[in-house]
Amino acid sequence: MIPAPAPALQPVPPAPSARWQQLWRDAIRDPAELLGLLGLPELAGRLSPGAMTGFPLRVPRGFVDRMRRGDPHDPLLRQVLPLDDEDRVLPGFGTDAVGDLAASGGTGVIHKYRGRVLLVATGSCAVHCRYCFRRHYPYAEQTAAAGGWREALDYLAADTSVSEVLLSGGDPLSLSTAKLAEFTRALAGLPHVRRLRLHTRLPVVLPERVDEELLAWLASLPWPVVMVVHANHGNEIDEAVAAALARLRGAGVHLLNQAVLLRGVNDSLPALADLSERLFAAGTLPYYLHQLDRVAGTAHFEVPDERARFLHGELAASLPGYLVPRLVREVAGAPAKTPL
Repeated sequence: MIPAPAPALQPVPPAPSARWQQLWRDAIRDPAELLGLLGLPELAGRLSPGAMTGFPLRVPRGFVDRMRRGDPHDPLLRQVLPLDDEDRVLPGFGTDAVGDLAASGGTGVIHKYRGRVLLVATGSCAVHCRYCFRRHYPYAEQTAAAGGWREALDYLAADTSVSEVLLSGGDPLSLSTAKLAEFTRALAGLPHVRRLRLHTRLPVVLPERVDEELLAWLASLPWPVVMVVHANHGNEIDEAVAAALARLRGAGVHLLNQAVLLRGVNDSLPALADLSERLFAAGTLPYYLHQLDRVAGTAHFEVPDERARFLHGELAASLPGYLVPRLVREVAGAPAKTPL
C-alpha cells in the first residue's frame, strides 16, 4: 500500500507587532466599560460593591473580544466579572485554602512537594480571575523577584534535593524577559536543578506576550522547560492563542494545560470535551482539571464532587486517554495533588 503523503506544514504566523506592555496597560479596569462593550448594562446592579478595592477587575481587551456580546452567561465573562456573589461569607471558605503560607521557605518561596520548589515570582497578572486561589495572598511581602531573587536562590542552593523549579505568581510572564533572564542566569549555577516549569495564563489572555525576546530566552535555557498554561473553556483559544502556543513549541517548550472546574463556565461534557480537543489542536496536552480551591469569594463557582466525578467519567468515556486531564484537588499539607 502506498502511504498517503504527509500534510504540508502550515507556516506559523509571525508574532503580533503590538507591544504586549502597551496592551497590558490598556486592559479594562472599569466594570461599567466592560458591560458597555458587551451590551450588558443590566448586569451593573449585580456588581460587587467591594470589587474595586479588594480584588479589582482587570481583563485585556483581546480576551474581551472573544466574549459573546449580549450574553450575560458567556463563560469568559463569568471568569472575570466581579459579581455580588463574591460578597457572601460562607463557612469552609478562607483566605489560604491550599496552605501556601504554611509551606513558606522564605520570601516568595513555597516548598510543598518533594524535589520541587515553587517561587511566587510576582503578584502581577494580566487578568484577575474571580476564582483565583491566591486572591488574598500577601504579595506585598512575598515576591521572589524582589531584591534580585537573592533569598529564593539562597534557598534553592541550600537544598540539593530540589531538581525542579516552578515560577508562578501572579504570573511570571508579567515580569520583563530581562528580569526572568536575571534569575535563570543565577539558577544555572545550581547543578542539582534539572527542570524549569512556568505556570502562566498570559499566552492565553495576552498572546502578544510571546514575542521574539521571550522565545529567544526560552530557547537558550540549559534545562527542559515545561510551560503549564491555563485555559478553562475552548472559546479562550482563538487563532492568536494557537499561534502563540505554536511559537512556544518552536522554542522547545513542552506545553500542558491546567483548568479549574467552574460552575457556569465549563461544568458540562460538551465544554470539557471541546476544551481538550482545542488544546490538542493547539499542541497542548490537558494536564489537570482542578476542583475549586475554597477561597473566600469563590463559592458560586463550586461544583459538587459527585458532579465533578460524573463529568470526568463521561469525559474519559468520550475521549482518548491522553485528552483526559487528571481530576484533582489540592489539599493543604498533602504530599501531592489528591485525585478525586
